[in-house]
Amino acid sequence: MTRLTRLLAWVVLAAPAALAAEGGESGGGVDIWKIANFLLLLGFLAYLIGKNAGPFFAARTHKIQEDMAQADKMRQDADARVAEVERRMANLESEIAALRAESEMEAGSETERMRQQTVAEMAKIRANAEREIAAAGKSARLDLKRYSAHLAVELAEEKVRGRVTPDTQDTLVREFVRDLDRPAAGRK
Repeated sequence: MTRLTRLLAWVVLAAPAALAAEGGESGGGVDIWKIANFLLLLGFLAYLIGKNAGPFFAARTHKIQEDMAQADKMRQDADARVAEVERRMANLESEIAALRAESEMEAGSETERMRQQTVAEMAKIRANAEREIAAAGKSARLDLKRYSAHLAVELAEEKVRGRVTPDTQDTLVREFVRDLDRPAAGRK
């Protein structure tokens, strides 16, 4: 307890009891000096209380008013948040519907994109297959030409062998040697 509170408690509780006890000793009457002394003490205490209590209660009142203003501001902030949450809750259905519509549009566009991509891939595969078929056909034609040329050479070789007799061979060799013996100017 503060000194002021203790002093006030003594004045309220102990002083009347002390006066009554002194009054009982003097034979029943209270002396005027004692009452004056008591009143002087009471005035002094009232002065101290008035001097210190005013600023104390003013500061306390100011603090309470500040706390109330802060509490009011906090309540207003909370009310604003509640209003915002309620507004968002009211718009929640429309936001959900908008999100659903947007996701359906995205799914549709994704499906269309995938369809176009599949068509493009199929066209690439088809073009690739056609190129491979054309290359295989060209390769087969070349192989066929080689094979037919090989067969033609073998057939010509057989015909030449069948027509060339030892006498024909001797004649061909003699003509070849004669061509070699001739001077270079005469061969032209």
